Amino acid sequence: MPSLTRFLAFSTVAVSLADCGLIYPAFQGVPASNADPYNFNGTSTDANSIASTAFRVHQKSGATTNAPPNLPAANTTVTAVDGDMVIPVSRRSLSSIRTIDNDMSRRTNSDYEQVFGGTGTESEDRDAAIIGTAYLTYTLVSNSTYNVGDCLAFCDATAGCVFVNLYYEFNNEMLDHVYSQHSNLKCAAYGDVHSAEEKLNFGGQSLSGTSDGPLTYIQQSSGWTSKSFGDPSTPEGYDPLPDLGGANEAPGYMGFVFLNKYDVDACAAICNAQDPDDVGGSCKYFNIWRAVVDGVPTTYTCALYYIPADTSTAINYGQGNLTVTQSRGYKRITYVLDGGFEDYACDGLSFCYTDTTAGWLASSPKDGYYDASIFHYQPYAHSGEAVALLGSATGHDNYSGMLTYGSSLSTEAGVRYVIEFFHSSFYSGREGEVDAFVEVYWNGSLIGTIRPGYSQWKYYKFEVVGQGNDELYFRGGKAPSYDFIDDIFVMQT
Repeated sequence: MPSLTRFLAFSTVAVSLADCGLIYPAFQGVPASNADPYNFNGTSTDANSIASTAFRVHQKSGATTNAPPNLPAANTTVTAVDGDMVIPVSRRSLSSIRTIDNDMSRRTNSDYEQVFGGTGTESEDRDAAIIGTAYLTYTLVSNSTYNVGDCLAFCDATAGCVFVNLYYEFNNEMLDHVYSQHSNLKCAAYGDVHSAEEKLNFGGQSLSGTSDGPLTYIQQSSGWTSKSFGDPSTPEGYDPLPDLGGANEAPGYMGFVFLNKYDVDACAAICNAQDPDDVGGSCKYFNIWRAVVDGVPTTYTCALYYIPADTSTAINYGQGNLTVTQSRGYKRITYVLDGGFEDYACDGLSFCYTDTTAGWLASSPKDGYYDASIFHYQPYAHSGEAVALLGSATGHDNYSGMLTYGSSLSTEAGVRYVIEFFHSSFYSGREGEVDAFVEVYWNGSLIGTIRPGYSQWKYYKFEVVGQGNDELYFRGGKAPSYDFIDDIFVMQT
């Protein structure tokens, strides 16, 4: 930290600079242009919009009369975005990742329990199949008996299956004569547990091609669920929070999507791909939870945030007849520690600067002086109290400085990462900032340059591929063209 003697030595210079209209940052100068402070708490979870959309969304389905058996399990799809319904067409970015892990791949019949039974198989008995959320696929099992065992084995073999609906479907010629199984005993797999209240498919379709042909009908519809559910695997590049009792109501909210099933990996992919917020940058946290309306699973919320939330804000347990269940939170891992320089403090003072912190080294070329530095001073920062500066803090010279992360990153070879940061160059005014620039280096190689000239705080990102234990540094500034850098993150894409 600069000594008191150094501050006194520069005081006369500071006065003369004031006469010229510019006080250099080292002397606690005031930027030529002041923007209003950013309100990072200005966007909070819109719980009302999420709830109202949950009451309107329709994403329940089941095995249809004309679909063949043994199709691949349905891909994860988006059904609503920020209150607007979406035609549920599978998105490539979601379907290309792995589906919900099946942690009970070696379950036996004893690992299941019956949720509800059928109504019988007498000639006059009628029943209905489930129409519910998170439908995956179906198969046909032998109808020589009411073949519960083979149906449960099918669930074991279907990724994400936790529930099956077993039932007879009559007067469907495709089942009886076309499909190779020649069986009318359907076994439908779901990624969520359903109840008899959701028996809504009574048949009633004519598949003969004539108006007076026999109508399909359902018999002996029963439901079976796993007795235990493993936690979803943690997505790559994320850390899980402890179990949340409710949904988060937190600042830094970026919006929400509904998914057709509870898919943590899909929610992570959406977070990674979310357009950055002008104030907060990229998505760094998501909260996924299951909405139950009137006791029936209805949709799966993926809420996005640029500020990682915690358990203290998990206070939304539901609204009216909507209940929040299975709420989980995942924080995106940053491989840069103290990317906001907040570990640097002033021992109770509001203003100080240095060229070295526990995590960062700011260096100058030969004969340069404080051409890179780290300030603890809120008016200079994008967020918090601290920020890095490129360009001679004292106005000693017009050399460019280097800001280097103090250790190798815990990155892996072959993995794609995004480097993101916020930058401003408005301290010296439009003419003074004409030469502002920042170069970004990854393992000593230049990967990108920005030449913004005069600019308020703005978000930037560069994508790189890790070599393992990678190194990061920035070079820039040319006083009086000053470049401030804050909120640096390195995350998996």
